[in-house]
Amino acid sequence: MAPTRAGRPRSAEAREAVLHAVDEMLVDVGYAAMTMKGIAERAGVGRQTVYRWWATKAEILMEATTIDAAEALAFDHSGDPGSDLLRFLAQWRGFLCDDPSGLAYRALIGEAQHDASVRALVQDADLLGTTSRHLLESLASDLPGLPDLTLAADQLTGPLLSHVLLRPAPPDDDMLAGHVATLLRAWS
Repeated sequence: MAPTRAGRPRSAEAREAVLHAVDEMLVDVGYAAMTMKGIAERAGVGRQTVYRWWATKAEILMEATTIDAAEALAFDHSGDPGSDLLRFLAQWRGFLCDDPSGLAYRALIGEAQHDASVRALVQDADLLGTTSRHLLESLASDLPGLPDLTLAADQLTGPLLSHVLLRPAPPDDDMLAGHVATLLRAWS
């Protein structure tokens, strides 16, 4: 049996601990109250370990969100545009409203409105746009009126994001279905 190591965790373990710590802290204290020192303490690592990989809390949060989003938003295409678009929007609604990483993404979007470096992080990751364009690209042959994929992705996800950010309750299934029906009419 290998001896247990005293002291701080190894690099891979420390990195994972930091990514988990930032998720937990977002839920516990919120983005504004989160500090690099607090993240390091929660993760059980030194601040220099945190700064070795990330310059800001936004960078840590974006990385954790991107990893979690890839898992939460994995999508198998059925080939039916209406069904695929509706399932896609329902998955995103669940991510944005129910998943702690969705809360992180929303916090980063908010912070991006007045911090150019956070805006650059959100734009570079482009979680919503990338997943949308990927889906729309797979459906393009069935949707002859589909505009440029970037515009189509905005048309698909913009109303959902707006609703989630500005209204007290997430859009219900009927709202999502109505949105998909409107898009299918426009894109067919």
